[in-house]
Amino acid sequence: MAALGWLTPRRRSATARSVLAGEAAAEAARKTSLQLEREREEAAARPAEAETPPEPEFPVVGDVRAAAFFDLDNTVMQGASIFHFGRGLYKRKFFQRRELARFAWAQAWFRIAGVEDPEHIQEARDSALSIVKGHRVSELMSIGEEIYDEYMADRIWPGTRDLAQAHLDAGQKVWLVTAAPVETATIIARRLGLTGALGTVAESIDGVYTGKLVGEPLHGPAKAEAVRALAAAEGLDLGRCAAYSDSHNDIPMLSLVGHPYAINPDTKLRKYAKARDWRLRDYRTGRKAAKVGIPAAAGLGALAGGTAAAVALHRRRH
Repeated sequence: MAALGWLTPRRRSATARSVLAGEAAAEAARKTSLQLEREREEAAARPAEAETPPEPEFPVVGDVRAAAFFDLDNTVMQGASIFHFGRGLYKRKFFQRRELARFAWAQAWFRIAGVEDPEHIQEARDSALSIVKGHRVSELMSIGEEIYDEYMADRIWPGTRDLAQAHLDAGQKVWLVTAAPVETATIIARRLGLTGALGTVAESIDGVYTGKLVGEPLHGPAKAEAVRALAAAEGLDLGRCAAYSDSHNDIPMLSLVGHPYAINPDTKLRKYAKARDWRLRDYRTGRKAAKVGIPAAAGLGALAGGTAAAVALHRRRH
């Protein structure tokens, strides 16, 4: 402290306190460092405790061999897209009130029952094919853009839209897979920023609809075959892919992937999904169903064919 003799008493006192504080802090740091070192040594000597591994991140960012496949009707969109499309065509006088009544009845059944009824779907599909016969594909595509804005945009389930966006944000491709016409599905996919769509292909020659289908409607097992064909072409690992649907009719598609989700599920799908610990989400009442667990890769879709060829034929004719 002699070195501080040239300072005034007050300055010497303040400086001495600073020195004392610094020395005390340094000594405390040394003691703390030794204590922490002892604690680390003791922790290393203790047996490792079993830890519950965290749920893996999903979707996995940057996994280019993974993709997501979404059913459309009542999964991404409330109601059935073909009936919304029919309303738009009626407004533009493509058909008469009698056909509109059939569309309205089938749509009402869909909303009340919450499931796809093959008989009603077939009737609506036959009506749609007869209505578009003789019209140009480009004409229907243009009208479809308008109909989306009028009848479909506000019927997209926000929860399902967020799920699709999560896959996109992770760098994965997202596809719609639907029995709806591929043109309608493509418009919806584009508006939602998705990768593309697999849908039922209506035959056209020189860009004009003939009123017939190419192959069969993309429904049930055919969806699984379409997903399988697309996965092979895209180099995807289905065990790392996800699929989303509301209907038990899509169990073949859901069973094909490693991450199946039941979205707004009908009674049969809910029961099937719970028995297999598939994940559940329900947006119909604004509530989210509890997650049921990590799904396991399982099964193969039932055999159906011709979907990939139909899509290829459709593209060659345009």
